[in-house]
This record gives sequence, structure tokens and C-alpha cells, in this order.
Amino acid sequence: MRDLDLLIQAAEAAGDIATGFFRGQNDVWHKPDGAGPVTEADLAVDGMLRDTLLKARPDYGWLSEETEDTSDRLDRDKVFIVDPIDGTRSFVDGSSTWAHSLAVAERGVITAAVVFLPVRGKLYAAASGEGATLNGSAVQPDWHAPSSGASVLATRPTMDKRNWPGGVPDIDRQHRPSLAYRLCLVAEGRFNAMLTLRKSWEWDIAAGALILSEAGAVVTDQRGGDLKFNNPHPQSNGVVASGQALHSDFMLRLGADQDR
Repeated sequence: MRDLDLLIQAAEAAGDIATGFFRGQNDVWHKPDGAGPVTEADLAVDGMLRDTLLKARPDYGWLSEETEDTSDRLDRDKVFIVDPIDGTRSFVDGSSTWAHSLAVAERGVITAAVVFLPVRGKLYAAASGEGATLNGSAVQPDWHAPSSGASVLATRPTMDKRNWPGGVPDIDRQHRPSLAYRLCLVAEGRFNAMLTLRKSWEWDIAAGALILSEAGAVVTDQRGGDLKFNNPHPQSNGVVASGQALHSDFMLRLGADQDR
């Protein structure tokens, strides 16, 4: 079985577990330093995914939001990068906007990815060189060229003028709780771009980044650099994802060219 098929099966099994907790009895804890909530469902899904995926690929490494990280993964050519439930706050609140985000990285590059929203019935998938799909059908971004009027998924602090030395773009700002889902919504063509200028955990962006890039968009950090995965400290310097023309405009406004 190829990696993508394995991820799809695992994501669907994760959905079965998570929906069993959803809007029901589900203990919630809060992580230290304001890192957000974690639930019984997060831990149950994480345990199942770790057991299932590493049994199928015992030579792969493991990086998950809900598993204590070790340096062992740094010595592996291939690594699973997993967020058991991306959008845990939405899950706790009873909203349907949460996802399972699963990816495989090979020497720092994502090669297979799935983002599954079980309550919404949306399964996004991609493998290197094979394009991206939603429920089996190819997806296509909306290539909005000028930044003026573009529909962009971003938090309010992202658009603070202090972040934009070249001028804040005149956009239609929207937001969705799950970072993985935001990337997929751009891949699907529902929005023109996704921006986050905060440090981004790899498990939040790994799967969505491949899905969007396989759909044909440009996906970089906030300085225009390629996203690399399975880093010793597993974070990227933000994410900027859109069509080429819009991406170039964002880079100019962010002052990225001044860094080169």
C-alpha cells in the first residue's frame, strides 16, 4: 500500500474515533503556557494513529502535536507529521470546523498528505506529482491577481500595519479555526490566499501545504523561503499561500525582497 492510501485509511479511522467523542462526554485539559486545550479525543486519535501508522511503516519517524517529541525522528529519512485534531477549540465548542491532518515528509519535503473533516464530509488528499483532490475530484485554486479585493484567510493581528512595510494590502479578510483547513480552502478555490505571520507548527501546515502546492499554488514562509519539515525545532516562519501574482505582491508588501 502506498503512503497516500495508508494516510487516507488512517484519517477515516481517526474520524470514527473523534466523532464518537464529538458533542458528548469528553474531558478537556489546558496545556501549559497558553498552548491551548487537549481532549480525550485528541489523545485517543493520536494513540491510534501512532500505533497504526508505525506498525505499517516501522522505519518512519514520528512527529505529532500530542506525542512528546524526541530526536529519534531526525535520523529517519521519512517521518509522519500528524495533528490528531487540528482545531481542538472548535471541537470542544461543538463546531464542525476541525480536521485530522496527516502527512509524510521525506528528507524535509512533504510527499503525501491528507486533511479530513469528518463532520463536514470533506477529505482532501495529495501525493507528490499527482495533484490534489477533494473527495476524489481534482481541486483548483482561484488565481486572483491583484491583492486589492482578494479574499484572504488571516487573523486580525496578521494584518497589523507593522507587519507590512510596503503597505497593508486592501483585502477581504476572513478566518477559519483550523490552519490545515484554511490551506485546503485556498486549494479548493473558496478563497484566494492564506496568510499567517506567526511561527507555525509543522503538524498544522505539513499536509495542507502539499495539498495546496499540488493544486498549483505557491506556498512559502513569510520571507518567500521554501517550507522545510522535520526540523529540530518543528516550526516555520509563518506561511504565505496563493497564486503566483498575488504571492509576489504579498512578498513586496512584506518587504521580503529586502532580505535577499
